[in-house]
Amino acid sequence: MSDFAPSNDPALRVAVIIGSARGGGSGLSVAEWFTGHVGHRPDIDLDVVDVAGLDLPVSMPGRDGLPAPAPGTQAVLADVSPRLAAAEAFVVVTPEYNHSFPASLKNLIDWHYTQWQAKPIGFVSYGGLSGGLRAVEQLRQVFAELHAMTVRDSVSLHGPWSGLGEDGRPLDPVVLESAAKNMVDQLLWWGRALRTARAEHPYGM
Repeated sequence: MSDFAPSNDPALRVAVIIGSARGGGSGLSVAEWFTGHVGHRPDIDLDVVDVAGLDLPVSMPGRDGLPAPAPGTQAVLADVSPRLAAAEAFVVVTPEYNHSFPASLKNLIDWHYTQWQAKPIGFVSYGGLSGGLRAVEQLRQVFAELHAMTVRDSVSLHGPWSGLGEDGRPLDPVVLESAAKNMVDQLLWWGRALRTARAEHPYGM
């Protein structure tokens, strides 16, 4: 895909969500590689949200007439929910667990609704032969239900060929960096277009 034309629009606010809470996993290394590679771009403003640091219970009080969330949960939501709402686009970093995505990621998604609406989402996935692509395809269905728009291209790290080495660097940087550029370019195009659309015609479902 050819390069998108440069824009004088303000930098797009992109929340990078690390979806795995499994100890000893590669999510943080993958996210650090991705943010290190694209973070220098003047057209994006990154905010990293790590689900491993969010103590969100799987039960969701405060809905359907149930009591409000516990104070600790309210404190977590008071921090993370405004950050998701302020984001104009998202990049989800996800592994593949048993042919799907982590429960910790789904839990964060399900605690929110309007924060995802009419915004674009890109994916960086990793894991085994599939590179996490089966998790990504399932997440596309989840985000479609939440009125979000997932971009076509994604970045996938297939271990052990194009995953991360012991130094935390990609084993095949040329391929991955090209994939990251394509995905981010698409994310920016949709992010700008949807930012304008939301401003002119507020989205509500």
